[in-house]
Amino acid sequence: MTKRRNRFEQTHSLEERLIARAESLREQAAALAPGIEKKAILKLARQADAGESMSEWLRSSSSA
Repeated sequence: MTKRRNRFEQTHSLEERLIARAESLREQAAALAPGIEKKAILKLARQADAGESMSEWLRSSSSA
């Protein structure tokens, strides 16, 4: 028998999810003392911001 993929429809756009992820990560980092773990969490937040910017940029260039 073949394995079926679990599929579901996203209720929020990719940009909204990335923004929410970045905000959540920044809140987590604010509760931590300076250190390696805090740096790693802030790096993930910056990556989410960059992903949101790229997605927005790609979306705007395709409609031009």
